Amino acid sequence: MSESYPMTPLGYESLKTELKQLTSKDRPAVINAISTAREHGDLKENAEYHAAKEQQGFIEGRIQELNEKLALANVIDITKLSGEKVLFGATVSFVDVDTDEESNYQIVGADESDLQKNKISVSSPIARALIGKSVGDTLSIPIPKGKIEIEILEVEFHS
Repeated sequence: MSESYPMTPLGYESLKTELKQLTSKDRPAVINAISTAREHGDLKENAEYHAAKEQQGFIEGRIQELNEKLALANVIDITKLSGEKVLFGATVSFVDVDTDEESNYQIVGADESDLQKNKISVSSPIARALIGKSVGDTLSIPIPKGKIEIEILEVEFHS
């Protein structure tokens, strides 16, 4: 796997924090749970043991995934970017040409996306359509219900 993962410094720190939680707290806790469940006898019919082993598999898989992503992270400091062209990390304000409804989204890494906070993944259809465009551009963006036509009003770079 040689692909890099673009992310903001905040996203990178968030993944590091999650990794630390998994390795220093969650992993030891599940090991203790497995040990305790083993003491209860027959492992074939021991639901606590099987649940703990399943949880251990999830934790180990997530640790491996986080280690990979952190190793291949391409951390982009948004505060050093500027201009009117939409790039990774930009907060883009645009208006729906048909409804005059304004929206704004920040384009972030896949692990950072959160629609409640108006953060969309760089690999989302909306972000892919916006990347490379500039203030004043009008474009058609595919959405689940069809397409919307928008005009880019503003491009900002802040964390």
